[in-house]
Amino acid sequence: MNIREMLEMEEKLYLSPYAAKSAQTRGRERFDEPCDIRTEYQRDRDRIIHCKAFRRLKHKTQVFLAPSGDHYRTRLTHTLEVAQIARTVAKALRLNQDLTEAIALGHDLGHTPFGHAGEDALDGICTEGFTHYEQSVRVVEVLEKKGMGLNLTWEVRDGILNHRTAGNPSTLEGKVVRLSDKIAYINHDIDDAIRGGILTEEMLPKSCTDILGHTVKARLNCLVHDIIEHSLDQPDIRMSADIEQAMGNLRKFMFANVYTNSKSKSEDGRAKELLKQLFIYYMNHLDELPEEYRMLREMHGDSDERVVCDYIAGMSDGYAIDTYERLFVPRNWQVY
Repeated sequence: MNIREMLEMEEKLYLSPYAAKSAQTRGRERFDEPCDIRTEYQRDRDRIIHCKAFRRLKHKTQVFLAPSGDHYRTRLTHTLEVAQIARTVAKALRLNQDLTEAIALGHDLGHTPFGHAGEDALDGICTEGFTHYEQSVRVVEVLEKKGMGLNLTWEVRDGILNHRTAGNPSTLEGKVVRLSDKIAYINHDIDDAIRGGILTEEMLPKSCTDILGHTVKARLNCLVHDIIEHSLDQPDIRMSADIEQAMGNLRKFMFANVYTNSKSKSEDGRAKELLKQLFIYYMNHLDELPEEYRMLREMHGDSDERVVCDYIAGMSDGYAIDTYERLFVPRNWQVY
């Protein structure tokens, strides 16, 4: 018996009967010889961490575009906070931590530069539509490794696709990530908004903070404990009605006062226009796309619009700005 088989045996003996076991995965689209050390979900986690799209997250906006400070969240730090919360919950519930972590680390791989402003821009100009959760799946199925994808297990891809509010993950691990995503962004966006002078703790709805807590730490502690308490040894991931309602109301408050705030969103219009102009340019100059993107049309029969979206969505904030300046901003003229 090798190490992987010993780990799979430990999962069967220790994990909850409702947990997803590595040895029982629905598998990958293409066969991969099993690893003698790592379980299937460990391999997925490692593939995500080592992929290019994951590294680019550190230069992608979470909420605040071009903030003047080092401590505002990026798409990468958001991802890591989601993974931390999700693993804590999964461990307490005796769920599969490796599957949970893989879904959490991969859930935002398809996010555009400039956060949801970039997503809205591409969705508005691409006739085929654009959503970051579908793009995240496309990253791991198609775009990575020059069109071959990461060949992840079905359970990880399902969790990534269904992490959105309207999603319905097939595994409890996916459900944990779905809730952990909301818990993370509501609370760290409050922290960033307070740092940016948009909010104060006292401005938060008292009807929410009296239930959830009056600090970010207290709210995180309350929400995590509530999920664990109401989901332990249950076939679903649940929250108590009053806590769930308070979190939902706090989320609504954030949409009304931060996510649409004129200060935090002051650059959104420019960011959207920048990406729209890049989309129009590359639709008219497909030969200027990097070779690996041009190959996608031949390998998978993808439309021009989809491939252009792939390229732009993969850009970091800085790379998108540099590309726009190179294409549209006049350079100083010099005589040599």
